[in-house]
Amino acid sequence: MKILAVIPAYNEEACLLDTVHGLTAACPDIDYLVVNDGSVDATSAIILANRLNGANLPINTGLTSAFKLGMKYAHRNGYDAVVQFDADGQHLPEYIPIMAHELEVRDADIVIASRFLDGTAKPSGVRGLGQRLITLLIKLTTGTTITDPTGGMRMYSRRMIDLFATSFDCAPEPDMVALIARKYGPVVEIPATMQDRQGGTSYFNLGNVLKYMARTCLSILMQRVLR
Repeated sequence: MKILAVIPAYNEEACLLDTVHGLTAACPDIDYLVVNDGSVDATSAIILANRLNGANLPINTGLTSAFKLGMKYAHRNGYDAVVQFDADGQHLPEYIPIMAHELEVRDADIVIASRFLDGTAKPSGVRGLGQRLITLLIKLTTGTTITDPTGGMRMYSRRMIDLFATSFDCAPEPDMVALIARKYGPVVEIPATMQDRQGGTSYFNLGNVLKYMARTCLSILMQRVLR
C-alpha cells in the first residue's frame, strides 16, 4: 500500500523537525508532505533548510485547506491511503502500519486512532461533554459508534482521497466522518495513545472549543437532513 502522511503545520517551529524525523524513522516506507499553512514563525525556513518535502500556503487558511492540498497531492501521485498526522508531536507513527492493516482487511474508508476505544475515560469539562455529545449524534444519525470523533489521527482510503481532492465541501472534521459512515464505507477505530503537544500553542482555548463543538453538532444534524 502506497501511503502518504499529510502534516498540516501552522507555527510549529518548536517541534516540526522532530515530528518528521520520528515519522521517517518509525515508518521509512511511507512518504510525507508538510503543508505549511501560512506560518509566521520559522516553519517555512525549517522546511527549506532541512529539505523537507513540503508545500507553502502564502497565508493562513485553516486545517481544511491545508489538508485538502495534501489530498490533491496524493490524488495526483497515485497514493492508496493518506494518514492525517499532526505536526505538534502528539501522534505516534507506530500506529500507522496498524491503521493501514485495518483499512485493508476491513475495507474501511476511514480508520481513526482512538484515545478512548480501550475504555480510557474522556476528559471532563467542556471538551469531554462536547465529545460525548458528538459521539451520541453520530450514533443517532449513522448507527455507528465513534468513541473519538475529534481524534485527529485518521487514515483515509483511496476513495476518500478522490472525494476530498475533487469535492469542494469536504473537511477533516467529525461531521464529515459522520457523513462518510452513513453514505460510504465503514469507519473503524483502533486503540491508541497520544503524547502531549511537544511544543507551540494549541488553537483550542475555551472560547474556540465552545464554537467548534456547537458548529460540529449543528453540522452533523443538518447533514442528516440535507445530504
